[in-house]
Amino acid sequence: MASEDVVGKRTGESAVTTIVNLAEEAKLAREGYKAPASLAFLSICKSLVAGGVAGGVSRTAVAPLERLKILLQVQNPHNIKYNGTIQGLKYIWRTEGFRGLFKGNGTNCARIVPNSAVKFFSYEQASKGILWLYRQQPGKEDAELTPVLRLGAGACAGIIAMSATYPMDMVRGRLTVQTEKSPYQYRGIFHALSTVLKEEGPRALYKGWLPSVIGVVPYVGLNFAVYESLKDWLIKSKPFGLVEDNGLGVTTRLACGAAAGTIGQTVAYPLDVIRRRMQMVGWKDAASIVTGDGRSKARLEYNGMIDAFRKTVRHEGFGALYKGLVPNSVKVVPSIAIAFVSYEMVKDLLGVEMRISD
Repeated sequence: MASEDVVGKRTGESAVTTIVNLAEEAKLAREGYKAPASLAFLSICKSLVAGGVAGGVSRTAVAPLERLKILLQVQNPHNIKYNGTIQGLKYIWRTEGFRGLFKGNGTNCARIVPNSAVKFFSYEQASKGILWLYRQQPGKEDAELTPVLRLGAGACAGIIAMSATYPMDMVRGRLTVQTEKSPYQYRGIFHALSTVLKEEGPRALYKGWLPSVIGVVPYVGLNFAVYESLKDWLIKSKPFGLVEDNGLGVTTRLACGAAAGTIGQTVAYPLDVIRRRMQMVGWKDAASIVTGDGRSKARLEYNGMIDAFRKTVRHEGFGALYKGLVPNSVKVVPSIAIAFVSYEMVKDLLGVEMRISD
């Protein structure tokens, strides 16, 4: 009987404790308290939204230069229509009007919004993981992210984001090079995706993936490494009175982003040219589009990334690897700067406390 009383007493106490705990949880819920798991999920969502907005805003701002860059990259060397940025933009305006300047931007945003969201979020997670591993080494318990560690985190983020959204980039490239005089094969994003799948197979959606991944390692890696390292250096050294209240102003952060974009794209640009050219292989109308509306019958035939490099340099010279670099530089400098600053501003607006460099 005594043992039954003890069991009954403990059961009663357990029931009371459970009721009290449930009451406390209900009270916290009424006061707006969120469980850690909910907070973590909300933080992830905010980070993804901030990255997506940053990508969409930055790419739309430079859409005409993005289209001109791709047209220059695949332009026939024997039938050159424009040699420079201003001349190229005027040609597009004259032949296709205002809409021609933004052709392919819808596809570009459909690709860059999720790409940017995944990229920024992946960088945050990769930098935290790499820093944690680095701190496991003896004597490194209080270490901070170094430029090399940021480079590694940025490379991881770039590879993940590029691989996740590459099919959209592939069809965007094909949509972008179409002109009014070209034989239209694709009516839009989904039509392009379905047509490529039907006529060329699933593997065609990843043509040019290897040079893209190789190029994204220095490109995205250097973007994050240079941007974050410059910010840290400016905050710690406080030169020229650029630091205000232990933070950097919008203009200074834009300058950091511009420097990061310039360095990253210059290193990776040749791989971007090869990627575009490989994406045209297998498209039955590619020759007429790329070589000047059908006036030259030269075919685009590459057996791989190395073969594409070799044939491009042999037939057009080393400078062909930097076709479209000027409009791309004019595009990348503000684009990367706007993306970084937009990302941080949207995160601040949404109340996300963690920063990229945490």
